Amino acid sequence: MSVKAELYDVIRKPIITEKATQASENGAYVFEVAIDSNKPQIKEAVEALFEVKVKAVNTTITKGKAKRFRGQLGKRKDVKKAYVTLEEGNAIDVSTGL
Repeated sequence: MSVKAELYDVIRKPIITEKATQASENGAYVFEVAIDSNKPQIKEAVEALFEVKVKAVNTTITKGKAKRFRGQLGKRKDVKKAYVTLEEGNAIDVSTGL
C-alpha cells in the first residue's frame, strides 16, 4: 500500500456543516477520521496531504444513534471528528475535495 493511501485511511473526508464553516473562519478545519487514529497521525496526514503547518488537533467521538431500519433495530457507526487548527498564513480549500 502506498504512503498516500495510508494517509487517506487516516483522514476519510472533510465535514462541511454550518458549525464546521464557522470553525474554518477561525483557521480550524473539520475532518472525519479513522476511529483508531491518534492526534500525531492526524497531524502528519494533514501536513502531508495539504502541505500546510498544523498548530493543534482536537478530536471528538460521536456515538452512533440507535435507529430502526425496516422495522429492525440497528445502530449507526461511531464517528470520530478532528478539528485541525492551522498556523497563521496557512489555509485548506476543502471545497475542491481530497
